[in-house]
Amino acid sequence: MAVALLYSGGKDSTLAALLLDRFYDVTLVTGTFGITDDWRHARRAADRLGYPFRTLDLDPAVADDAVAQMRADGYPRNGIQTVHEHALERAAELDVRAVADGTRRDDRVPTVDRPTAQSLEDRHDVSYLAPLAGFGRRAVDAMTDAALDVVTGPSETVSRADYEAELREILADRAGADTVESVFPPHDQTHVRGVDPEWSGRPDTPK
Repeated sequence: MAVALLYSGGKDSTLAALLLDRFYDVTLVTGTFGITDDWRHARRAADRLGYPFRTLDLDPAVADDAVAQMRADGYPRNGIQTVHEHALERAAELDVRAVADGTRRDDRVPTVDRPTAQSLEDRHDVSYLAPLAGFGRRAVDAMTDAALDVVTGPSETVSRADYEAELREILADRAGADTVESVFPPHDQTHVRGVDPEWSGRPDTPK
């Protein structure tokens, strides 16, 4: 069974891939508006992990709406949620039986509530999977510490591919760097360099 997993190259989406691996043919997919080439960071992580990878072309109009929402709100949550749901829609248009993401139980954004998941499944005849939905941050951190080689640092310095980088670029172009700093609070991101060679839980090869 084929699943398209939204992938940033970070630890949550990587752990989601490992959990799905025994039951699905996992393809890691990264959405891009074509503004930056940050998706290459996700591709490198996917190559190290041994999973197929592809990009999803996202609608620039969705980025425009998301950035406008961020400017109006003064924070990124609703804009990022808009882009995440759009990326799931694009993933569901692929030739797959399921779409998935790395959202955790205690995530504030992005999240996928039950009506949104049900609508996605009904309209595209796919299953929506959130393999980390039962896990909080502490449990995810413990599993990734055991299984993955991870770099952690400020979002401006850690190389990964998520919606934030491109949305930052658009926001900076339209409203200036000061607005970017006020909308996006400082926070750490993660980037996966590979599976810890001492971890024995990984299947020998991806399906």
